[in-house]
Amino acid sequence: MDAQINQALANRHFDIEMQLLLDAIYLKYHCDFRGYAGASLKRRLATAMIRFDCQTLSQLQDRVLHDAAVFPLLMEYLTVQVSEMFRDPSYFLALREKVVPLLRTYPSLKIWVAGCSSGEEVYSLAILLREEGLLERSIIYATDINQSALKKAEAGVYDLERIAGFTNNHQKSGARTSLSDYYTAAYGAVVFDKSLRKNVVFSDHSLATDSVFAEMHLVSCRNVLIYFNRQLQERALGLFRESLVRKGFLGLGSKESLRFSSHGVAFDEVVREDRIFQKKGDL
Repeated sequence: MDAQINQALANRHFDIEMQLLLDAIYLKYHCDFRGYAGASLKRRLATAMIRFDCQTLSQLQDRVLHDAAVFPLLMEYLTVQVSEMFRDPSYFLALREKVVPLLRTYPSLKIWVAGCSSGEEVYSLAILLREEGLLERSIIYATDINQSALKKAEAGVYDLERIAGFTNNHQKSGARTSLSDYYTAAYGAVVFDKSLRKNVVFSDHSLATDSVFAEMHLVSCRNVLIYFNRQLQERALGLFRESLVRKGFLGLGSKESLRFSSHGVAFDEVVREDRIFQKKGDL
């Protein structure tokens, strides 16, 4: 497979064809991947060429434009669906210790999980909020551009073999309950309790083209910005800045930062090692 991918990438017209393909996707499907980081996107598109038995990206473009069934399948390659519950447990522990005490001061809460993938982080936050007695007064907006991922997130069904890792992460996050309290296991899978989704709104949203969700108290967008180029990162961070209330919180991934962003001046660091920031009160 690697040899095939490298051969595809060696095509001297690959960059030109990739730009034309991304333009075509934007014009027909209104999904904008033109601001995604080049190296990662190239490799994923090369993998997609092999999957769809195309010799060039131009052939793939033809299929995308003329076969409506191809684009949803291609989305699985264009978007990165890699997550787990309570991923980076120290992040969730920091939320409990540094953010939750301030969230308690609000009569109601609005939280945005941007790039929610197949929902692992959404359920993690919902469980954390329930454990802290805040879920009933919260609305969680879970957004992604991948419709298939959103459907998986809304279903709340995960392979049973993943639960041991989820449970371990949950315990390290400062858990006050057992993760097994929130799911039912059967036929090699687990289904998370519908009550966790009662206050969750799943929605299609693009950080590249869509506008803000207003008056958020917490925005959690982790391991998404690393797939964007600098311009798109700036746009996304601008959306988060506009969305947050004064003194609202922003959580990023472990390899992401505000350090080189023009929006960094609008935030204070709360927990540097876990990439948790707070919007300044005067901005």
